[in-house]
Amino acid sequence: MNIAAHSELLDLLAASYALGTLRGGARRRFETMAREQAPVRAAALMWQNRLAGMAELQPSVVPDAAVWTRIRNVIEAERESEAIARQRAAAPAPSAPAGGWLRSLALWRGASLAGALATIIAVVAGLDLQRQLQTTPAVQYVAVLADDKATASMLVTFDPKRNQLVLQRLGSYQPGADKSLQLWALPPGGAPRSLGVLGDGPALKLTATEANLRAIPALAISLEPRGGVPSERGPTGPVLFHGPLIEKTL
Repeated sequence: MNIAAHSELLDLLAASYALGTLRGGARRRFETMAREQAPVRAAALMWQNRLAGMAELQPSVVPDAAVWTRIRNVIEAERESEAIARQRAAAPAPSAPAGGWLRSLALWRGASLAGALATIIAVVAGLDLQRQLQTTPAVQYVAVLADDKATASMLVTFDPKRNQLVLQRLGSYQPGADKSLQLWALPPGGAPRSLGVLGDGPALKLTATEANLRAIPALAISLEPRGGVPSERGPTGPVLFHGPLIEKTL
């Protein structure tokens, strides 16, 4: 099955993979497809990057005092339940100890509180995740640029709302002090066109438009003199990374 042809299914699988809910044989099959197919690999990297950004931006929250009270109630109820289980296992003829119904009542109250607490946490987390997904930049184009050994070195995404190309380093390659990395569009049947010079940081944003990216099948990064070279000259140094540009909405 060519999963790259089914964008919605690929998006769901990539999100599940990044969240860690895709397990067992399904996870291994997805990892195999990611190694063999660039679109699958790009989708997985995008979701990992998106969720990692959420974790970094998530503000710390001090739990309410009532939360700790409920947790203590649940722990106490579990201890009482374990004590009752040990008594029943040790006694040849089980008999209800004095006050046993009170302990059972405390146990059920604790279990109910635990369930309510879990529901509240799930709802709050879901609402927060939905809000952050709504504010996450849209992605219309994505590319994973790799070296000649197929090692992913740069993740490139295009946000049409902000007209930005976002580049994130995936490898540890760094040019020398007198060199710069320059991003090139590789249109079919045309000369390479410069899209910008990369800085030294782990991530970089370049201004671009959909019109500039439409009908461009691939991108490449070359090693150039410090500050880059004029677009009309084309790459003058070695091409270090390259990969297909995929139109996609995630």
